[in-house]
Amino acid sequence: MIETAGLALATFFATIGPLDVAAMFAALTVHQSARQKRVQAIRGTLIATFILVAFALIGELLLAGLGISLAALRTAGGVLLLLMGIDMVFARSSGGTSTTDDEEKEAAAKADISVFPLATPLIAGPGTMGAAVLLMANQEGNLAGQAIIIGALLTILLVTFLSILLASEIQNLLGVTGMNVIARVMGVLLSALAVQFIFDGIRESGVIAV
Repeated sequence: MIETAGLALATFFATIGPLDVAAMFAALTVHQSARQKRVQAIRGTLIATFILVAFALIGELLLAGLGISLAALRTAGGVLLLLMGIDMVFARSSGGTSTTDDEEKEAAAKADISVFPLATPLIAGPGTMGAAVLLMANQEGNLAGQAIIIGALLTILLVTFLSILLASEIQNLLGVTGMNVIARVMGVLLSALAVQFIFDGIRESGVIAV
């Protein structure tokens, strides 16, 4: 159980990237009042929580309805997470964990960023959704394990919310270099996890006899 919790916490921390979310939030709300920032932080985090928890609980069922096998999900999810991990290692922006340039321009012109881009794609991005489904699928039939996954997700969402509220302080404390160091370490761990998902998916698919 401790291993499951540790894996889930590390995965969600890497895919959501609380520090990256905080930095982007600070940049997009620089001219807003403290009250406006707080309201948007609360609303955005709640919306993202609903999206991610819902996706974790029914995502596998939804994919099954579309005829997508668990093996295919593990392989595709592994590839997506690997690309994100590589971007994190090289400190590059990724559409899976942050906004694209066009999305950033659109967000800068909006007064309320709680739904877009804060809730999605910054917090509830495609990488996090995929990771939630994969981790829940790995605990299929194990209610205690799935509860731990949900608990880990909620924990990282809480960390993300607190990071958003303390965005300016975190930026001043860590600086760009410090935030990139943390991102690179998490990127290596995420890449290793992604490769394991790919291996598991290929093995379960039966394409290659083991």
